[in-house]
Amino acid sequence: MLYVGIDLGTSSVKLILCDEKGTIINTVTKEYPLSFPKEGWAEQNPSDWYEQTVLGLRELVGVRGAELRGLSFGGQMHGLVMLDENDEPLRPAILWNDGRSAEECAYLNNAIGREKLSEWTGNIAFPGFTAPKILWVKKHEPEIFARCKKIMLPKDYLCYRLSGEFVTEPSDASGTLLYDVKNGRWSREMLDICGITEDMLPKVRRSSEAVGTLKRELAETLGAGEVIVAPGAGDNAAAAIGMGVVGPGKCSISVGTSGTVFITSDKFAADGGNALHSFAHADGGFHLMGCVLSAASCNKWWMEDILNTAGYNAEQEKITGLGEGGVFFLPYLMGERSPHNDPAARGVFAGMSMSTARAEMTRAVLEGVAYALRDCVEAARAAGIEITEARLCGGGMKSPLWRKILANVLRLRLDIPACGEGPAYGAAILAMTAAGEYSSVKEAAELIVKTDGFIEVDERLAEKYDRGYERYKALYQSLKGWF
Repeated sequence: MLYVGIDLGTSSVKLILCDEKGTIINTVTKEYPLSFPKEGWAEQNPSDWYEQTVLGLRELVGVRGAELRGLSFGGQMHGLVMLDENDEPLRPAILWNDGRSAEECAYLNNAIGREKLSEWTGNIAFPGFTAPKILWVKKHEPEIFARCKKIMLPKDYLCYRLSGEFVTEPSDASGTLLYDVKNGRWSREMLDICGITEDMLPKVRRSSEAVGTLKRELAETLGAGEVIVAPGAGDNAAAAIGMGVVGPGKCSISVGTSGTVFITSDKFAADGGNALHSFAHADGGFHLMGCVLSAASCNKWWMEDILNTAGYNAEQEKITGLGEGGVFFLPYLMGERSPHNDPAARGVFAGMSMSTARAEMTRAVLEGVAYALRDCVEAARAAGIEITEARLCGGGMKSPLWRKILANVLRLRLDIPACGEGPAYGAAILAMTAAGEYSSVKEAAELIVKTDGFIEVDERLAEKYDRGYERYKALYQSLKGWF
C-alpha cells in the first residue's frame, strides 16, 4: 500500500509518496506566495495551501491511486487561521514568524504573569504563538473577531478541507498558548482571556489516530478508494518522527527556514528559565524545544537578496579559517524567540574592517546561525539536560561545510538521516501507523528510519568556536537596548 506525507511549509507544500517500508516513490513541491504587509508581519492565504496541495496530490499519485491507503500532515506551527460561519477565511493567516503581537505578549507575560501562563499551559507568551495573535485581532480587527466561528492551525485547515474533520493534535496545539500541555486539554483560563469558546477550537486527537477519510470526491479524482487521514504533527515533531527521534532522551537539530533544537522526554517538564518551549511530541511523549526564527533563511537572504547569486556551493568553496574570523553575524532578521523572546531584535554584522572579504561575511552568516542554535543547546544544558549527539535535518544539512560548523559550534556528534524529507516523511509514518501498518509510532520509526553517516566533533576547532561563542553572546547583550 501507498502513503502520502504532506509538509505544509512557509514557502511551499511538499508531498511525498512512499510504500509501507518507507521507500519514497515520488515527491512533488508546490509553491505559494508569502506576504509581508508591514515590518515584522508575515501572512498567507489559507486557500493557497489547499489549492496547491490538491494540485500536488494529483501529480504525486499519478496512476497509482488505487494503492493509496493513508495520508497525514506536518506543518508550520502557530499560525492563526480564522473562519466564518461558511468556513471561509476571514483574513489572511498570521504566521509563526509574525511579530506584531509584542504588546499582547507583554500583557500576557507581565499583567497575567509568566508563572500563571506556565501553570496553565507549560509556556510563556511569545509573539509567534497563536493566543497573542487572537488578542491582536480582537483589539485591532474587532469586526473580524466578532464573525469568527472556527480557529485552527495551518495544517489543521488543510486537514479540514481534505477530510471535513475539525481536529488538531497535541504537538501543534502545544504551540498555541491555549493548550494545557501537561494535562492534555484546552486551557479554560486562556480561552477566557482570549474571549473564545472551546467549540471554536478543533477536537484534540492523537497524531497517529485515524480521524476520518479523504473526501469522496477528491479520492475519486485520484482514482483512490477509502484513504485514511491522521491529524499529523507540527513540523518539528513530524520532522523528529521522520528522523527516528522517538522515545525519551533523543535530540534533533533542524536548520530550515527557522532553526530548532528538539529534545524528547517521556515526562512533562517546563523550562524554568522560559528559554525553551515545553510541548507534546507526536509519539505520545513530550519534548523541550528551542526555536531560532531565522536559520537557513538567513543564508538565502544573504546569497540571493544581497549577493544576487544562486551559487551557494561556489560561495562556500571560498571559505577558509573556520572559527578564526573576527566578523560576527546576529541572525535575527525576523526578531528572535529562544532564548531572548525579543521581536525587536534585528540582524547585525559586526567586526568588519577594510580587509573583510565576501567569503568571510558568508562564513559569519553560517556561524551566526550555529551560534544561535547553541544558545538553545546551552539553555537545555543549564536545565540539567545532557545532550551528546543529535540528528540533523533541514536545508542546512545539505551543506557539508555547514554540517561541520554546526557539529563543532554545538559540540555534538550529528547523525545524518538517510532520508532528508523531514516533516513529510514523519507525516507518512504517522499515516502508516493510523492505517495499522505498525502498532505504534515507535515501532514504525525504528523499522523504517535509517542514518547515512555522521559528523564528529573536532576538539581543536570546537575550542575555537567556544571562544567565538563567548564573543557572540556579548554582542546581543551590548545591542539589546539599541534594538
